[in-house]
Amino acid sequence: MELALNVSYITLDGFFQVNKYRYLYFMIMFTLYILILCCNFAIVFLIVVEKSLHEPMYIFIAALLLNSVMLSTVIYPKLLTDFLSKRQIISYSVCLFQFFMFYSLGGSEFLLLFAMAYDRYVSICKPLQYPMIMTKNTISIFLTLAWIVPSSQVAVVAVLIANKKICNFTFTGIFCNNTIYKLLCVYSKAQTVYDMVVLSNVAILPAVFIFFTYTRILVISYQSCKEVRRKAAQTCLPHLIVLISYLCLCAFDVIVSGLESNFPKIVHSILTLQIVMYPPLFNPIIYGLKMKEISKHLKRLFCAVKKN
Repeated sequence: MELALNVSYITLDGFFQVNKYRYLYFMIMFTLYILILCCNFAIVFLIVVEKSLHEPMYIFIAALLLNSVMLSTVIYPKLLTDFLSKRQIISYSVCLFQFFMFYSLGGSEFLLLFAMAYDRYVSICKPLQYPMIMTKNTISIFLTLAWIVPSSQVAVVAVLIANKKICNFTFTGIFCNNTIYKLLCVYSKAQTVYDMVVLSNVAILPAVFIFFTYTRILVISYQSCKEVRRKAAQTCLPHLIVLISYLCLCAFDVIVSGLESNFPKIVHSILTLQIVMYPPLFNPIIYGLKMKEISKHLKRLFCAVKKN
């Protein structure tokens, strides 16, 4: 019976003194999750109801925020359950599903930022062609590919992992990210090569294109009039802040997973949580404060709520 339990379930050994601080941890993470839902859905609701925000840039922002909500929902409910449980365990199949969703939605974040960069490039560098290029069909294609491309490629990775034998049933983590590889008996070179191909397709290449696009925008803006420079700074700065912070957190996640044995549990848990805490919480704040149109409508919405 014990062997069957070990084969079916993985012990999450990354929680620090959970028996002592379980209710404190629960309240902190529950509050964060509610804030993430409220902040993101507030911006999405605004974009949906305000016809003046029915433009490609704002549609991509809404998609990015919805993606953040989905990513948070993959992680937070299970974390909250673990805080209140006597044993922090997860079935291997659910762990694989969490791994799949975490990296699929993480890849979608990069591709949505890629779509936003392309939209800004066409808007600023080819303004006369913008209505013809950024049509409803173009937006639909970008959104579809942003979710299908990462999920289809990460699904192959998850299937390859599922078909491998596991020799370890405990890992120092609080949810299933790339630390899952440490459970495997053997990690083949072919798996490594395919993982690098997926990483290139859904993260590295989009990031390179995004930086190239914004560099091109900056060069053209610098050579143009003051109004073009103002528009470029106003609409591109929030995207760049979100992109750079997300890139840093992704690199951080990889480094932390690789060096997990060098960190105390509490430090490792805090570092692991960064990628599922900062982007979903701060992205709506950045867009709400830095995007002039969204900020304007948010103020109107809050003023209307106060009057009622």
